[in-house]
Amino acid sequence: MTEGDRLRRLATVGAMIRDLRLSALQRAAAARAESQARLAGLDLLPVATDLPPVVAARAGLRYQVWADARRAEINLTLARQTAEWQEAREAARLAVGRAAVLDRLSKRR
Repeated sequence: MTEGDRLRRLATVGAMIRDLRLSALQRAAAARAESQARLAGLDLLPVATDLPPVVAARAGLRYQVWADARRAEINLTLARQTAEWQEAREAARLAVGRAAVLDRLSKRR
C-alpha cells in the first residue's frame, strides 16, 4: 500500500469521524434547545378570566410554586446538556479540522 493510498483511507476515516461528531453535536444542541423551550414555556402564566379574583390569585400562586419546582429541575438538566453540548462542539471542531487537513493531504499525493 502506497503512502497516497494510506492517506486516502485515513481521509475517509477522518470524514466518518467528522460526520459522527457533527451528528453528536446536532443531537446535543437539539436536546438543549428542547430544554430551553420547556423553560421558556413555564413563563407563560395561564390566566383564569372566569374565576373570582381571589381564587384566580390563589391559582396563580400555586402555578408559580409548581413552575418554580419545574424550573429547578429543568435548569439542572439544562446545565448538564450545556456541558455536553460544549464538549460535543469542541470534539466536532477538532474533527472538522482534522478531516480537512487529511483531505488536503490525500489530494496532494
